[in-house]
Amino acid sequence: MAAPRQPELLLTKEEIGREVNRLAQEISRDYRGKHPLLLGILKGSFVFMADLIRLLEIPVAVDFVSLSSYGSARVTSGEVKVVQGLRSPVKGRDILVIEDIVDTGLTVGYFLDYLKKRKPSSLKLCALFDKPSRRKIPIPIDYRGFTIPNRFVVGYGLDYNERFRHLPDLYVMED
Repeated sequence: MAAPRQPELLLTKEEIGREVNRLAQEISRDYRGKHPLLLGILKGSFVFMADLIRLLEIPVAVDFVSLSSYGSARVTSGEVKVVQGLRSPVKGRDILVIEDIVDTGLTVGYFLDYLKKRKPSSLKLCALFDKPSRRKIPIPIDYRGFTIPNRFVVGYGLDYNERFRHLPDLYVMED
């Protein structure tokens, strides 16, 4: 059995850093005078969210949920499973969901519907990577970083079978 090949570079850590900074500036401007609750979807969003909140110029509260539709596969099962649920109250609050990548939209769509039922004052989505060619349901992305091709990506918090999350850049895995 041959050793796996190295992933192909798609975006450098410098390019990602500039985009995270741009998103932080937009969010800081739009939420000035407010104290939003940032909800990160684990595991993939933690690197992006950590970098993002350090660049924000506004106070924020932070919480995380863990949702899964992939398991150890490279293709979504289409069924969303709540691994760790929400702990913070949502009703009447400004909520900003932080997601690493929007692919089919099934996972984040499920979570946005879940949050809407809890009656937040406002609800927006920030996604660093968007793969619209894979979308199965429409997802409004209020703060979008990069639109990327329909390729399987790893790095900057995204993994394949719990590998490659630590890479500072974004890479394409072989198809």
